Amino acid sequence: MAHIIVTGVAGFIGSHLADRFLANGCRVTGIDSFVRGVRGNLAEALPHPSFTLIEADISDAASARTAFRAAHDAEPVSAVWHMAANSDIGAGLADPRIDLRDTFLTTFETLAMIRELNIPDLAFASSSAIYGDHPVPIHENLGPLFPISNYGAMKLASEGIVSAALETFLKRAYIFRFPNVVGNRATHGIIYDLLRKLRASRAELEVLGDGNQEKPYIHVGELLDGMLFIAEKSRERLNYFNIAGDEAGATVRFIAEKVIARAAPGTPIRYTGGRKGWAGDVPRYSYSTAKLTAFGWKPSMTSEQAVERAVNEIYAEVCRP
Repeated sequence: MAHIIVTGVAGFIGSHLADRFLANGCRVTGIDSFVRGVRGNLAEALPHPSFTLIEADISDAASARTAFRAAHDAEPVSAVWHMAANSDIGAGLADPRIDLRDTFLTTFETLAMIRELNIPDLAFASSSAIYGDHPVPIHENLGPLFPISNYGAMKLASEGIVSAALETFLKRAYIFRFPNVVGNRATHGIIYDLLRKLRASRAELEVLGDGNQEKPYIHVGELLDGMLFIAEKSRERLNYFNIAGDEAGATVRFIAEKVIARAAPGTPIRYTGGRKGWAGDVPRYSYSTAKLTAFGWKPSMTSEQAVERAVNEIYAEVCRP
């Protein structure tokens, strides 16, 4: 039975990942600082006999060593799935130290412990934000890369030190470059934010930008399918893939209208205007998944279908009485 560490285990993606590994018969040690993680996300994992939760801030070397050694001493760890990061892009723009600490340093200290404990495999949650604002379809070997947010910059820096680790001690790395991920247990993102606005007031729905922003989306369940497929089938030392629904994506206008239809029919929408919704926003991009498709996997849902499903799921969590 494989023993896997999941960092950021109480987060949106990390908690789903822990549930999937447990269902697949793995032993899971989850590590989370609970700065952004939600304990309720672990409702299924906590009672499971093969799950252990360690509360620790792994951006701190001493805390990371204590947490990783406790996990490894209980049973040797075969892989680390590193999901811990700052997920609040706005907070990182306001204070760049947040992304440095919660995204880059968590990766740095995770790699330090992988080296110390001789753990063979690392899977890393990267992002489409590493590519910056490109007008052409974004593929894995696009360059040069100039991120326009601190979040994207620290994800790219993290990819760099993962790559460097392969030269000296890390045996295998998986880098998953996510687009916008949607689904239940969300703690941020456009669907979550719009539903919270409607819950506060139905007089109107303020939407940042002009509504024409268009991006790819993938449902969290299919994201996990894609990551696990890659981890099983791709056995290079460095494995890096874009994972997304379709290249066309879904517009902000489409999302706002679906949210209105589900939560508050008839509520007027007020767009704030402008090409971008906020500083660091990439308003439109096409995400090539040709590499992953050629490798043998693609999601069953388009971006718009993933959004529609997620609107219903997040509505049930955010707007329930």
